[in-house]
This record gives sequence, structure tokens and C-alpha cells, in this order.
Amino acid sequence: MRGMRWWPLAALLLTAFGPPALARAGVPAPLVYLRDIDASIAQDMRYAGTDNFVGRPLPGYDAAECVLRREVAQALSQVQADLAKSNLSFKTYDCYRPKRAVAAMARWANDGARDGASKRFYPTLDKRTLFASGYIATQSAHSTGTAIDLTLIRLPAAPATAFDPAAHYGSCTAPAAQRAPDNSIDMGTGFDCFDTKSHTASPAIGAEQQRARATLLAAMRRHGFKNYFREWWHFTFAAPDARAYDFPIVPR
Repeated sequence: MRGMRWWPLAALLLTAFGPPALARAGVPAPLVYLRDIDASIAQDMRYAGTDNFVGRPLPGYDAAECVLRREVAQALSQVQADLAKSNLSFKTYDCYRPKRAVAAMARWANDGARDGASKRFYPTLDKRTLFASGYIATQSAHSTGTAIDLTLIRLPAAPATAFDPAAHYGSCTAPAAQRAPDNSIDMGTGFDCFDTKSHTASPAIGAEQQRARATLLAAMRRHGFKNYFREWWHFTFAAPDARAYDFPIVPR
């Protein structure tokens, strides 16, 4: 009975101030939705849809939202402000990645199934070799909210053509016009292209595409991001005590 005396007060406080911020946000601190830090950054979250190397939405991607540690999102916003001076903007492909999604990638790589439409992401490799080749890992910095996959778009942004799962698109190393639709600047390959042409310093792409990669790399480095040399789109940001998470990404 003594505990029940506090219930009307607790109910009043909950009504007045709402549920805890964690419950509203759907992400544990210190992670945040990127839109809440910088809504000007475009998002094209590939693992929430079918335009990815697995060919289906991955577990834990219940919403197409970029989630990052707060300090990473804030640093990214600073880079975005720099880019805007040159009429450029970021577009994110992947941010926080639940551990269950990392495990699903591993199962896919070893499931023995025949290659389908997603073969365009690894045109010269057997998917069973993607671990050894350094393109897929059993643990990912993405699960800590400190890694991000992104590219550049020009402002004002051109409308993005919808991805058609029934269409036949060229490989990720084909000329941009033959690949799956993307309104980004041509970086020489598509996103998640498991090929040596995706190596950031690859000499096998054109001079214009090399300049675009250099622009992205320099902008990110100025604010503390480090590139993964095999993937021009992948960057990490150092953060203390960054633990891996497995909560699902839900709508804001």
C-alpha cells in the first residue's frame, strides 16, 4: 500500500513529460539517428531493401535510417558543412549494423546457393571467398556505430531513379549508366562492389573518378575519419569504449 501512494504522482509525471527519451528514440545512448543531428545528409540505406549483395533486407533493418554514435554523427555533420561550400552533399548507404545482420551476411556467403542477380556485386569472385578477400567479416565496426558507408552527390540533388528488382543491371564495375540506378557522383564502381577497382587508390578507374574519390577521402580525413583501403565508401571514426550492439533499427 505504501508503494501505491506514489503511483498517482508517477502517472502525473509520465503524462506531463512523456516516456523516457530512450524509449522514444529507439536507440541506446550514445547512439542517435543521423537525421536528428543533420537532416541535410541524404540517406539510401541499402540493407533495408533489396539493392544489396544479399538481395533482400537484412535482419535488424526494420527502418531505412542511419544510426551512429553521437560524436560520429556530429563529426559527419561538420564534413557535410564543408562539402556544402562546393555544392556537394553526402549520401549514406549504411551506418550502424546490428550484429544479427553481420551474422546473416556470413550465412549467405556460406550457404552454397547459386549466384543470382546479386552476382553483379562480385563479378569476378566466388562469394565463398569474400571473407578471405577482406570484403566481409564476422565482426564489423558498423555494429559499434563508428563506421559508415557513404558517397557524394551534387547539389541540387538529381532525383533518384527507383531500383527495379526485376531489371537486369550491369556489374558494379560497369560504366555508371549500366549499373543499378544511383544519383551519386560516379566513383568508378558502385557501392559494395567486391572488386579491386573498389580499392580507394585503384589506378584502374578514370581520372575523373579518381578525383571524386580524392575529394571524399580528403574531406573525411580533415575531421578524423579513416578510410578502409579496399572500399572507397567505408570510413571509421575512433571512439572510446565503442561496444557492438544488436538492437534493431526502428522508425524514428
